[in-house]
Amino acid sequence: MLKVKIVRLNKQAFLPVYATRHAAGMDVSACLEAPVVVAPGSAELIATGLAIELPEGYEAQLRPRSGLALRNLISLPNSPATIDADYRGEVKVILVNHGRDPFKVSHGDRIAQMVVARVEQVSFVEVDTLGDTERGEGGFGHTGMGQG
Repeated sequence: MLKVKIVRLNKQAFLPVYATRHAAGMDVSACLEAPVVVAPGSAELIATGLAIELPEGYEAQLRPRSGLALRNLISLPNSPATIDADYRGEVKVILVNHGRDPFKVSHGDRIAQMVVARVEQVSFVEVDTLGDTERGEGGFGHTGMGQG
């Protein structure tokens, strides 16, 4: 298992945890002095009280929690949010409220999932043409919505 260094910037911060044995993402919790209300149609930056040191060649992705999305229409507008290996500041989560009701975030609430993944930097090679494929330039729904 990959070891990632983590610092509690606030002693009240909760470490990310896997909710189940085979979970891909760890639950990330809010670290707040007072509740934050995310008004309908708005976004708020939520502190976690944590900083991480990822190994070179890795990123951490912050993703919405499915239960918050389904029940409250709460999501992350930049999902997946990327935390680069060279970032050393506090991990914060942008929550957006797509619902009609205000959403209150309290200290300790699980607000996002974190997935740590290997990444590779690439270099582009400029060419005059690209190879042909069956799909070609088809995109954005070109295969339709019909049954499988």
